[in-house]
Amino acid sequence: MTWDTSQYLKFADHRLRPATDLLGRIPVDAPRRVVDLGCGTGNVTAVLAARWPTAEITGLDPSPEMLDRARADHPALSFPALSFDVADAASWRAEPPVDVLYSNAALHWLGDHGALFPRLFDQVAPGGWLAVQMPRNFAAPSHTSVADAAMDGPWRKTIEPMLSAPPTHEPGFYIDLLSPLADMLDVWETEYIQILEGENPVAEWTKGTWLRPFLGALEGAERDGFESAYRTRVRAAYPPMPDGRTVFPFRRLFLVARRAA
Repeated sequence: MTWDTSQYLKFADHRLRPATDLLGRIPVDAPRRVVDLGCGTGNVTAVLAARWPTAEITGLDPSPEMLDRARADHPALSFPALSFDVADAASWRAEPPVDVLYSNAALHWLGDHGALFPRLFDQVAPGGWLAVQMPRNFAAPSHTSVADAAMDGPWRKTIEPMLSAPPTHEPGFYIDLLSPLADMLDVWETEYIQILEGENPVAEWTKGTWLRPFLGALEGAERDGFESAYRTRVRAAYPPMPDGRTVFPFRRLFLVARRAA
């Protein structure tokens, strides 16, 4: 699957806020090695570089399209300690372990968090930090409308097998998982009340993220029909206010964990 970076960046300001909220909860002054796992277009990686200007900062992502945009927007001339490389979080290994392993809105694309999170924590040096933010909005109409629309046309045979349980668990799951491994653990949720502009902006939001693989599995009239069925449902669930803007509540899960020294 390919990423449409322009579509993803339509709401860059709203997507950046939880990333900086997560960053503000990492109590580290001068780490040596920092990795942004699932860095996408590199906007957050550049913020990490500004926060820790003496650190070696690496943005990792499996998408060449995202990394091309990251390198173009954040050139080495302006960010000499910042680099971007292709890597998949599902198999990536840190050599040597890093002082801060940061991941914003990426790990929900991967399954088996019961195995994934302890393995990622192993990539953190003793005394270092794992910091993660993931969407947990999968019970909201923005996401349940995918399954509803999937049953509404000839695309069902393609889309239905792609449907699965929400990828991000409740906070207690991560507390139980990481408490035995960490000497400090902070887990919390925030629901952001986002006010979006444009025509059917919630559909435009998900088109750049969660809806993308479902659209990518279809072609031609089936793709158009499925997207139309989805957009109709989402617009009804998130009607515009009198001024034309749309309120889009979005829940996110955060965790910050320190590995014992």
